[in-house]
Amino acid sequence: MSYVARKGPQVVSALGRWAYNLSGFNQYGLHRDDCLYEDDDVKEAIRRLPEKVKDERNYRITRALHLSMTKTILPKEQWTKYEEDTKYLEPYLEEVKRERDEINKWESNK
Repeated sequence: MSYVARKGPQVVSALGRWAYNLSGFNQYGLHRDDCLYEDDDVKEAIRRLPEKVKDERNYRITRALHLSMTKTILPKEQWTKYEEDTKYLEPYLEEVKRERDEINKWESNK
């Protein structure tokens, strides 16, 4: 897949930045896609990730768990910035959902 993950939100706003920073996951170095509830679609999208991206995701989550257990956060310069947050899982998740919808449509037409 030759998709380049888009960086940051589509609309940059002061309110969006405030809400992003208030969420707290960026203080652990996590991306938004690291915090998604892992339903069947998300699990399949994660399975399809390239190994390098999957390893980076696992590292961020492991580091966040360690920081949480030690009740610390990263230094502010290492926080994930609003403008730099990459939605790396988005194209894979959209593909999985399209495939699921296509299967459901196909099965309903039988």
